[in-house]
Amino acid sequence: MKQTFILGLGFFAVSLVWPLYNIYVPIFLRDFIDSQFQINAIMTLDNILAVSLIPFIASLSDRTHTRFGRRMPYLMIGIPISAIAFILLPHYFNFLSFMIIITILNFAMAIYRAPTVALMPDITPAPLRSKANGIINFMGGLASVFVLVGGSFLYRANPNLPFLLTAVLMVLALFMLLKFIKEPNIGVPSEEETPSLRHSISEIYHDPNHATAWILVAIFFWFVGYQGVEATFSNYCVQFLGLDVADASLILGFFALSFLAFAIPAGFIGSKLGKRNTILIGLLGDTVVFILLATIGTIVPYSMLIMMILMFIGGFFWALININSYPLVVEQTSEDKIGTYTGLYYFASSLAAITGPLLLGAVVDLISFKVMFVFTALSYALAFYCISRIRRQL
Repeated sequence: MKQTFILGLGFFAVSLVWPLYNIYVPIFLRDFIDSQFQINAIMTLDNILAVSLIPFIASLSDRTHTRFGRRMPYLMIGIPISAIAFILLPHYFNFLSFMIIITILNFAMAIYRAPTVALMPDITPAPLRSKANGIINFMGGLASVFVLVGGSFLYRANPNLPFLLTAVLMVLALFMLLKFIKEPNIGVPSEEETPSLRHSISEIYHDPNHATAWILVAIFFWFVGYQGVEATFSNYCVQFLGLDVADASLILGFFALSFLAFAIPAGFIGSKLGKRNTILIGLLGDTVVFILLATIGTIVPYSMLIMMILMFIGGFFWALININSYPLVVEQTSEDKIGTYTGLYYFASSLAAITGPLLLGAVVDLISFKVMFVFTALSYALAFYCISRIRRQL
């Protein structure tokens, strides 16, 4: 488990970037754009690159053999470039410079995201993967709490500090991974044994149980809701509730704090109840939470305390879903195709992260911010239906 905690540093490095990115980039974009749909469209850039690159890079990492391992070369390239771009992020001087910075940042992040995640099943036996994923996501949750809650105070002191400190921590995490993580040597496969992305997709399509297909569709639906809210939440708080952007970061931080607290227990719950049943409980719980959040500022008066409590409860149910979903995907395949299936997991989630913000941005422009959490609740309900279609226990 020591290696798992250290490996969590890689996920820590990934998770440092996105909460700050999703909170502050929509605010920066308001300097140039008024339409929430157009802002959310730009916020999908990382996921457009992810859909285009991550499945290819993940599958490529299955076939990569260097003295550093299969996955590490991608971290060694992607993390330093991401760190530099993140430092530059708040220093834009016009729209073109801002778009160049976020494009470089997103491209670099796409290089190392899937190889980082694929390291976990590489070094962890199948029965322990939910628990290991809980530990790794605990580190990711720790990163989210650090940058959302701590970053809120740092931003008040100096708007550049959260970005600079995040970049420094990313580089430190890379050094720790290189020093302590030793990838298993599985040998160099022959040309016939080399896993193919196309072959893996064909296997999923022809599976008579359709279990993997239902899992991937469910992942798509719950990330449509989750990513839609994440891209819209800061402007929802500022434009609809009339709050300060730092307060938006603090409220969302309670969701991340709860995820942090329950990440490891969620892995144990998944091992005890089964991943399918645990995910169903999480989806049902979050559907109810988002319906209740939809009443704030519409049916009932705004209360920061109530929002924080509901966000904390929602984070618990999100842990049940998120901690058990990735192990559920990679357990559908063999060891030599873990990178490929990791890429398919990211393809589903990244496609959702393009679709969700665009759909929700369009709905907000057409109706108003008050429908945001209704949209999310519906997405989670559809994901619940998909997981319920899997008849065998997983």
